[in-house]
Amino acid sequence: MSKSFMSDRLQILHYARHKFFKSLLLVLSVSMYPGLWSIGVQLHSAFTGSYAPGHHSLLLINSPNELAAKDIGRVIMERRLAASINILARTSTMYYWKGEIQDASEVLMLVKTKTSRIQQVMDFVRSVHPYANPEVLSFLVEDGSLAYMKWMDEAIPDD
Repeated sequence: MSKSFMSDRLQILHYARHKFFKSLLLVLSVSMYPGLWSIGVQLHSAFTGSYAPGHHSLLLINSPNELAAKDIGRVIMERRLAASINILARTSTMYYWKGEIQDASEVLMLVKTKTSRIQQVMDFVRSVHPYANPEVLSFLVEDGSLAYMKWMDEAIPDD
């Protein structure tokens, strides 16, 4: 075999081993103690320069008015359960409640947080929200600005 062939083969093996260990690192961190998930994601991002989908989430929370939304949002921020909250202008909403179609106006909150914090946010919202059955929907963030995601990690302490 030629030296060039052997050199190419060694480079391929080195690359494959490098990719394997990066993937193994992420898998191990996910499967171990949940607190290691955040560290694993940060290491994955550092090694690959990419975002690990699902580490962050966006929650939609409706409130009856701006005051309720701001009160709920302020405590979420004070407890450092979210990196950022947008409170959007009043919107029209229609929904079924007790078999009847309701037509109302609400204020929508967009809560940006770590996926590991969703349950804490939902528990808090349920405990203080004026609605008997508050709307709290979460969506995993699949991709986004790596710098923004890093800022979110810094803004929200680990569990």
